[in-house]
Amino acid sequence: MQIKILTILIILVALSQLAACTVIPGQHLRHFSTQSSSEMPVTENNETILKKLNIKTIDAQLIVDLEKDFNNRSLGPDNVANHYFDYRIGSKTIKGVPTKEPFSQYRVGPRDILTITVWGHPELTIPAGEFRTAESAGNVVGEDGTFFYPFAGVVHAAGRTVEEIRDELIRKLSKFIEEVQLDVRVASYRSQRAYIVGEVTQPGIQLVQDIPLTVLEAINRAGGVTPIADLRNITLTRDDKTYSINLLSLYEGGDTSQNVLLQHGDVLNVPDNQLNKVFVLGETTLGRGFGVRPRSLIMNKARMTLTEALSDGGGIDQLTADAARVFVFRSALGKSEIFHLNAKSPDAFILADRFPMQPRDVVFVDRAPGIRWNQIIGQIQPTVNLLNSFDGALKITPLSNPN
Repeated sequence: MQIKILTILIILVALSQLAACTVIPGQHLRHFSTQSSSEMPVTENNETILKKLNIKTIDAQLIVDLEKDFNNRSLGPDNVANHYFDYRIGSKTIKGVPTKEPFSQYRVGPRDILTITVWGHPELTIPAGEFRTAESAGNVVGEDGTFFYPFAGVVHAAGRTVEEIRDELIRKLSKFIEEVQLDVRVASYRSQRAYIVGEVTQPGIQLVQDIPLTVLEAINRAGGVTPIADLRNITLTRDDKTYSINLLSLYEGGDTSQNVLLQHGDVLNVPDNQLNKVFVLGETTLGRGFGVRPRSLIMNKARMTLTEALSDGGGIDQLTADAARVFVFRSALGKSEIFHLNAKSPDAFILADRFPMQPRDVVFVDRAPGIRWNQIIGQIQPTVNLLNSFDGALKITPLSNPN
């Protein structure tokens, strides 16, 4: 009888401790909470402060309010996904492209090779011969930007177009030849180059030639982007400034201003999309069982809805999850928010499919209260069984003298 009373007391003490300290297995949020249980860092007026966050309900009105702001759309110029790379890396990228410059003809530079032909005067034409290329026998522009030509002497070429070089040669040769007919071409472009790095198939050097080298042309020459490229946050470094280029706006939105003309010394970097992740935690079918880890999902082109995140994350577990308590935790660019979706009714996924996710969002599916209670009982039950096993089963007798 005393053992049974002791058993009941232990159970009551254990339950009281669990209720007082909320020691419940797993993660969960308090029911009917309207605020976060902890203070979160929030940026207000360019200052980071700590405050509890209001939990916003994902309903029809919230969807209407979100869709009023065009920047919540995929191609919105200030969409969070267009800024997140800089926020996470800490770079000081200038949002937007460089000032558009009108296309100009190619200007010769040091190390370029010129082919010069004087019609009717083979002795002045480069003696290329049938087994020599123009590149191997042409006029190489020196590091000082000049080259030598018979009768014309030293000719300055750097920074000038082939037409300007031709006019100077005609003027100088006309002193020795009547009605000079002369042509100048660039046999090999070697003075100007841009660098294409990051998530492209063939990163390396791209030579700037007479055909304009744009961002799109450079990426195509590099074999295109890889499957893990972040098209929204391509960076262009020119001189001491770094610009942000949104190639997705060019591909899908027709924004030709993103197709910048590259110049000598430009560095074009295509970053990966590993920052564009959404995390799905809690009671999903993929989270069931021992050793199964929560899912991290890559946002394809930084686009994903809450319905897609739940679906790719395995879906709500019908056995253990509380579908009425689906939460989205957000802290992008220093703006912390918490959203709540009541998915008890399946038609709530219509709203979820119009709720846009942002990079680094965390989707949490809470556990059903009954499941948590069953786990508590499951932890206490072995102790109860152990105590019951001693009820009349163990008999202790005094030690007797062997003599």
